[in-house]
Amino acid sequence: MYVSIDHVTKDFRGKPAALDDVTIDLPTGMIGLLGSNGAGKTTLMRILCGIVQPTRGTVRVDGRDLADRRVRQAVRKALGYLPQHVDPYPNLTPLEFLDYVGILKGVDRRAARRRQARELVERVGLADAQDRRIGGFSGGMRRRVGIAQALMGDPELIIVDEPTAGLDEESTAAVLELLRKTAQEGAAVLVVTHEEEAARFADRVLTMNA
Repeated sequence: MYVSIDHVTKDFRGKPAALDDVTIDLPTGMIGLLGSNGAGKTTLMRILCGIVQPTRGTVRVDGRDLADRRVRQAVRKALGYLPQHVDPYPNLTPLEFLDYVGILKGVDRRAARRRQARELVERVGLADAQDRRIGGFSGGMRRRVGIAQALMGDPELIIVDEPTAGLDEESTAAVLELLRKTAQEGAAVLVVTHEEEAARFADRVLTMNA
C-alpha cells in the first residue's frame, strides 16, 4: 500500500496549525515518525486513518483520494491502528477481543478469525493469558493486546503510536521484530517512536518539527 500526502494542512479554530503544508510519500516498509510533543504526529496519524479531514491538501492511498467516503471505508478495512492510549474491553479475553476486531475488519470466516487470533496472541507473548479477562491485565499486557488487534485481518497499512511503551526490553525487541516482519511482507508500517528506537528498526525516518 502506497500513501501519498500532498500539501496537507490542518487548522483548528483558535489554535496554531496542527499541520502546515506537509508533503511526503509513505511507501511500504518500516517508517519511524519522530517529533516533539505538539509537532502534529497524532493529527497526521488521525488524518491517515480517515478519522479527521485535512483543512487543505489531499491524501491518496494507492492513488485513491481519502476524501471519498467509499475510499475511507475500504482503507479502514485494510488498516491496523494502535493509538497511544488503548483500553480493550475488560470483560473479554484476548481471544474474544481479537475475534470481535476480526468481525469489524470483515474477516467473515469464524475459523479464520480464531486461528489468526491465536497466532497473534502467541506472537505478542500472551499465550499463557489468552483465556484471562483483559480487565486484570497490567498496562504492558494491555499494550500487547493492542498491538495484536492492530495486526488482526492482515492490514496493508499499519499506524502505531509508541507500540513499545510500557514493555520490557525483551518484549520491545519482539514487538519491533513482529512489525518489521509485517513490513517485509508488503505492508506500510508507520511507527511513532523515539530516535534511538527508530535507528534500530526503521527503513526510513520522518521527522516533524514545530
